[in-house]
Amino acid sequence: MVPAPAVPAPASPAPRGGVSEPRVPRPAGASRYGWFVGVVMVLAVVYVTLNGIRTESPGARGLDPGEGLPPFAVPLVLSDLEGDANVATGAGQGEAGGRPACGVRGPEILNICQLAERGPVVLAFLATRGGDCANTIDSLRGIAGRHPGVQVAVVAIRGDRGELRDLVRSRGWDFPVGHDRDGVLANFYGVSVCPQITYARWRGRAQSTSFGKIGARELDRRVEQAVAASRRTGWERPR
Repeated sequence: MVPAPAVPAPASPAPRGGVSEPRVPRPAGASRYGWFVGVVMVLAVVYVTLNGIRTESPGARGLDPGEGLPPFAVPLVLSDLEGDANVATGAGQGEAGGRPACGVRGPEILNICQLAERGPVVLAFLATRGGDCANTIDSLRGIAGRHPGVQVAVVAIRGDRGELRDLVRSRGWDFPVGHDRDGVLANFYGVSVCPQITYARWRGRAQSTSFGKIGARELDRRVEQAVAASRRTGWERPR
């Protein structure tokens, strides 16, 4: 599990209207790794067959519009912090985490609750190093400039930490990239292709999901939809 920051901060409550319980819980008695093996196999097959897809397909998953973002905290790829994802929604949940994920924060941690408290969220999942996956994630670099206040982040599902660090540095990614060491978040977020991007409203409700390669115009359209939905609930762009 991701350990608490060096100077523990009090756990913050989930934002009002925000994160919910994960919708696909791990079967009782199953290990985190064993539970994920089937997801990895499905992901590999789907990536091979659907790489390059631009919009939702009948087999696509992701979160349903309006569904709360499952809470998590993971180490940043470029940090020295080690550990599996904390996905706990309460205290003392064993392998999920010893304290609620929303309260596990710090400079070496990517925390989805913290991002959703600040504004709309663009969350991409990376499951392979090359091809259209990394190229599409490159396009996320300009979002913050075009859409002030939008929070952009990437989660690398498994993969070698050293190789991921090299990838982040060589690509010049200036947004936070977290490392889901054992891949548990692939199931919570219904990841079915690489890259997969979740667009969420302020306070952590899913707006839409894109699967595979996506153009700049479509990317901006989806971000603006999340921004517009956020503004209807009271969020304001930073001045």
